[in-house]
Amino acid sequence: MGQARLLGNRYRLDAVVGRGGMGTVWRAHDVMLDRQVAVKEVVLPPGLSEAERAVLYERTFREARASARLSHPGVVIVHDVVEESDRPWIVMELVLAPSLQDLLDRGPLEHHRVAEIGLQMLAALRHAHEKGILHRDVKPSNVLITDAGRVVLTDFGIAQMEGDATLTQTGLVMGSPAYIPPERAQGERAVPASDLWALGATLYAAVEGHSPYERPDAMASLQAALTEPVPPARNAGPLTRVLEGLLAREPVHRMTAAQVQPLLARVAALPPPRPVRRP
Repeated sequence: MGQARLLGNRYRLDAVVGRGGMGTVWRAHDVMLDRQVAVKEVVLPPGLSEAERAVLYERTFREARASARLSHPGVVIVHDVVEESDRPWIVMELVLAPSLQDLLDRGPLEHHRVAEIGLQMLAALRHAHEKGILHRDVKPSNVLITDAGRVVLTDFGIAQMEGDATLTQTGLVMGSPAYIPPERAQGERAVPASDLWALGATLYAAVEGHSPYERPDAMASLQAALTEPVPPARNAGPLTRVLEGLLAREPVHRMTAAQVQPLLARVAALPPPRPVRRP
């Protein structure tokens, strides 16, 4: 696909800014409104049946419908959906920022910074839950962090809206195994507490450098989620209570968003550690 392609006679695809297992994100220019946008192109895995392709096709439209219902600084804004080349393309706000995973690739973060990120993620999830929308794929690579400190939750590609039929198909794993809550690994339906578990796993990774169920392959991660307790976070410090509360195995025993918010705010208010002076 050339850079000069005009999608829907309106959006000029300029350059690829990200790739994932389910799609490619382009930086594009809206020639009608003269603004920069992001366009998500769904890339279907090879070897899928027609039924599985139909599931992924519908999932893309559902991402747009779910995100369009949200209006919050912590959620990427959806502008448009274009159908071309027998598949939908989602046009959304362009947020040129590294992901939390990009930051973690350089090493774990300080406690107060993790709490600041967690507060903004929690606010975005609470807004979505109030609208009847579950994200179902919260993880560091789906969290963008701008230079100004804005935290943006992206990719509602497998989000679940109340009233939607569950799009579960044989051979399609819903969510990322290393960040999937135990009840989802057991095949149970997602609930708001499931997103909170994934939030806890994301914050766990921010202080430990890896998720609680990170293993060499996806099946090993799923097996760990099914059978193993969450390993205690060695570097949690003042975030210990938050992580233990969010990562409770049973959803009914998990901390609620209202319980977590003041705990995160307390840690976020801590002064950053002073730099160590070397002789």
